[in-house]
Amino acid sequence: MVIPLGAGGSHDLNARVITSIIPTYLDQAMIVRLTPGAGGQKGTQEVANAPADGYTLLFTHNYIDQLQQHVENLPYTPLEDFVTVARVNYAPIAVTVRADSPYQTFEDLVAASKENPGGNQMAHSGNWGALFVPAAQMMKALDIQWNLVPYQGGGPALQALLGGDADVTMGFPSALAAHVEAGHVRILATAGPERIYDDVPTFAEVGVEGDVGFMHRVVLAPAGTPDDALAKLAEAFKALEEDKTFTRMMGRLGENIEIIGTAEYDAMRAEQSEAYKVLVDELTGQ
Repeated sequence: MVIPLGAGGSHDLNARVITSIIPTYLDQAMIVRLTPGAGGQKGTQEVANAPADGYTLLFTHNYIDQLQQHVENLPYTPLEDFVTVARVNYAPIAVTVRADSPYQTFEDLVAASKENPGGNQMAHSGNWGALFVPAAQMMKALDIQWNLVPYQGGGPALQALLGGDADVTMGFPSALAAHVEAGHVRILATAGPERIYDDVPTFAEVGVEGDVGFMHRVVLAPAGTPDDALAKLAEAFKALEEDKTFTRMMGRLGENIEIIGTAEYDAMRAEQSEAYKVLVDELTGQ
């Protein structure tokens, strides 16, 4: 299972749980390979070029899968070269600062960003990725400006924040949980209709409306993978929903489990492609 992102991010952490349990339902091991680079294109192309036999899979997300094609000349065509195995879950993103940051609230961050446009360094996981897109949407909605600095994945972006090289970043529950518990970071706002943390407002509460900050974690296979192989893989992923060890381990990461199968998520992928084309046009002024 190839992850086109760096170590330490939410995909890496989710994959470690998946691959520790799913061999029970596949009767063989599943190995994680991290292949970061080119904003996710390196690992994605590796799987696009792999034999379509069910043995090489891509663990990616909706921004790399369906948005990137509208801003890059890709060496593959997502809807033609890949088919869904399963959507594992979705994650609401959180705006995050260090615990010693002068910004106690989201309003503090916004006020400082208006006073000094571009003065805050925002670490993200790559252009048009899962951190970049909500940051761009947020800046547009609130009429603020951050200096967006790319790193090779969510893990390195978080380390840049912790190391003092960035003022703010965004992250997902699995990547942030240990740092929140240890008191290393402060969450200022989260995506979603309901609060994740009792004392932290949602994006809607701070004036950022709409579908902002949701990442779908999806497992894809090369197009042409035999139907029987896809069915076996999809069945194994679906079985994880009822696996008590899997649900317990995912709960410890702070992640939900909402597994969607091949046909249903393939339809969602097509809808995402159309919606992201509109989003890119809006953000780039085309």
